[in-house]
Amino acid sequence: MSGEYEVVIGLEVHAQLLTRTKMFCGCSTAFGAPPNTQTCPVCQGMPGSLPVINRRAVEFGIKTALAIGCSVNADNRFARKHYYYPDMPKNYQISQYEEPLAVHGHLDVEAAGAARRIGIERLHLEEDVGKLVHEGSLETAQSSQVDFNRAGVPLMEIVSKPDMRAPEEAAAYLRALRAIVVYLGVCDGNMEEGSLRCDANISLRKRGAAEYGTKVEIKNMNSFRNVQHALEYEIKRQARALDTGERIVQETRLWDPDKAHTVSMRSKEFAHDYRYFPEPDLPPLDVEARWVEAVRATLPELPAARRARFMEAHALSAYDADLLTGSRALADYFEAAVAGCGKPKAAANWVLNELLRELPGDDERAIAACPVPPGNLARLITLIEDGTISGRIAKDVFEKMYRSGEDAQSIVSREGLTQVADAGVLAAKIDEVLSTNPKVVKDYRAGKKAALGFLVGQVMKSTDGKANPALVNKILTEKLYKV
Repeated sequence: MSGEYEVVIGLEVHAQLLTRTKMFCGCSTAFGAPPNTQTCPVCQGMPGSLPVINRRAVEFGIKTALAIGCSVNADNRFARKHYYYPDMPKNYQISQYEEPLAVHGHLDVEAAGAARRIGIERLHLEEDVGKLVHEGSLETAQSSQVDFNRAGVPLMEIVSKPDMRAPEEAAAYLRALRAIVVYLGVCDGNMEEGSLRCDANISLRKRGAAEYGTKVEIKNMNSFRNVQHALEYEIKRQARALDTGERIVQETRLWDPDKAHTVSMRSKEFAHDYRYFPEPDLPPLDVEARWVEAVRATLPELPAARRARFMEAHALSAYDADLLTGSRALADYFEAAVAGCGKPKAAANWVLNELLRELPGDDERAIAACPVPPGNLARLITLIEDGTISGRIAKDVFEKMYRSGEDAQSIVSREGLTQVADAGVLAAKIDEVLSTNPKVVKDYRAGKKAALGFLVGQVMKSTDGKANPALVNKILTEKLYKV
């Protein structure tokens, strides 16, 4: 891209709230039910049906607003947003516009080694629409069907200010926001199932210019990687167009991950196109200060604070602390393991290197289904620390623990894996290795220190990896000095 342009990015993030029922009716929000089995006259938009606000959804919105530094409005109101699409039964969506639930927050992120504060314009509540199910791909489908199970599911939309200047910042912002809503327990953050969705608005302007360029919206990005790649492509596309004098049009484009490009979907609407007006079937929503403070009292320790505490209390690197706090379930697992073994650095290494290699993910479902509870991992670490088993054997034990669900001590006892730490036994093994490797001994005496590693390896091999490595090194060094 030409260096004469500045990138301007803003994100609109939709989070499906983890309520049992929909935004304005009592229908279930459970994912995966047969099509059109979780509907009623209210969410189908039948004449004469009346919506009722889901109090739990409002509480979730307040909780999120407080976590991202927003001011919660005492008076807010739902409005009708009019547009036509086949999967929207009412031909309007109940949302919020002029009087949203909360405004003026921020989120601190780090991208490319630099800290950035991204402003948040607003947080509002709305209902989701249904889902079109195509026979084949969208371009070639002979017919499409509509599933209204999702219609009316409560959504929280968080609109950032156009403060991001690079795709990496946008991806970092989305990761940070996802971590917060998952920590709060208001959304499961599953982008593949659509419970967390992101639309990006992007424009380019001459560097130093005050006015924004023409905004293009990008949809259909269901992963952090897709968000970053879609923005990178769109920056190049717009820069090429501007370089050749082509006019950028305000439109909505879809990201095609298979072809790695965006394609035009429709012209982008303006706010007045939606003909917003107050929802006549719902009264204004009065959010009292005591309600806000009651919700504030339920806030958990948030990712940024937990990351800082892990670095200070457990002496972890910023990198390790960041990985461990990316998921509340993973952070909870790590702290439980530390409580059991008292060795935070060892626990971090085992969680990040061995556990995550086996787990299908680091979310709540993956951690809950993990066959190695944190207490069992803690006991495995203790067996290493007290010299019962070596680190190498511990990895084999862990693999057996993960496959069978057994605890470490049972596996070690049954298979006779206890570490050899008898100095007399090890001295005899070392004498055998020295006598069968005179050239290596001579190399060591000649200053080739790498020879020591070979000799240690031979001793470990002769004991099937059960020898205490520290004791082997000590005895071997002493004997080599006397040779």
